[in-house]
Amino acid sequence: MTTYTDTGRVLIRLTCSDGQVTGVQVNSERPDVSQLLRGRTTPQVIRMVSSMFALCGHAQMRAAVLAMSAARGEKCNPSIDQEVRREALREHLWHCLLDLPQLLGHVELKQEFVLGAKAIANGQRDDLYALLSNPSIQGLRMRLSEFDDAQISQKLLPRLSAKDSLLVWPRLSSEFCRHPMWKGAAAVTGAITSDDDSATSFFSARWHARFDELTKWASGHDVAGHVGTVSAVPVAPGIGRALVETARGLLMHEVAMDGDVVADYLIVAPTEWNFHPQGLLHAQLFGADARDRDALQQRVSRLVTTLDPCVPWELEWA
Repeated sequence: MTTYTDTGRVLIRLTCSDGQVTGVQVNSERPDVSQLLRGRTTPQVIRMVSSMFALCGHAQMRAAVLAMSAARGEKCNPSIDQEVRREALREHLWHCLLDLPQLLGHVELKQEFVLGAKAIANGQRDDLYALLSNPSIQGLRMRLSEFDDAQISQKLLPRLSAKDSLLVWPRLSSEFCRHPMWKGAAAVTGAITSDDDSATSFFSARWHARFDELTKWASGHDVAGHVGTVSAVPVAPGIGRALVETARGLLMHEVAMDGDVVADYLIVAPTEWNFHPQGLLHAQLFGADARDRDALQQRVSRLVTTLDPCVPWELEWA
């Protein structure tokens, strides 16, 4: 079987004039891997999905299995999948202790990350809780308010079950997979997701929410609806849909089966939500001060790192 290696990229192109950003193009150039799954049998799809996705691999695998099961009429009520949750929590920890310090001008907390990752892997909640109380980690959280240079202006995608999603999107389409919409507009998914569309600081809210999801697990919080939640529902005879709440946000798989062969496969990844052409990046960068290109580039980097694409990203100047 051919090994799939092309991850694609997120491309951001800025046009500047008279000291302002006058044009913002955001393109998620992730390849359509779903076309490679069409015509495959269930075992082949499982093997391919396991090799295609380096990030959120457990989440992608679980979504594939649940979607194909739902196509056979098997429903999965919202529940926490512990393996998916551990994967998401480890990603949160990576971002909070390795990526965030760099954004704030601190040294990476590598030792703390190793200890925290071990605690998550071994289910040692008390150990992670104690680690998160470390003064060096608390100091990071206290500094977040210094970088509040972006307010949320996009809708926030609420937590949805597979069953609930049918009321909003009876069927998925290729166009929706490329540019998903919530109530007619681009939306942000992942940490900070709620039903509240009020303006609030995006940067600090996103990072605090990651810390909060780590703390919830460490304190014994196991209620379905948060990171690690999976669900699936039959859409129609031979068609199933699965939803998974990953570290980056909502992941959706919808599959149409012809017996044991995939007739159609659709995937909506969190990156397509968070890097929508009319999404948060466009809203925050259009009209921004461009007199200091280095400062503007740092702002772009902060926003992109905070949104966390699942593929590499590039910035071009038009």
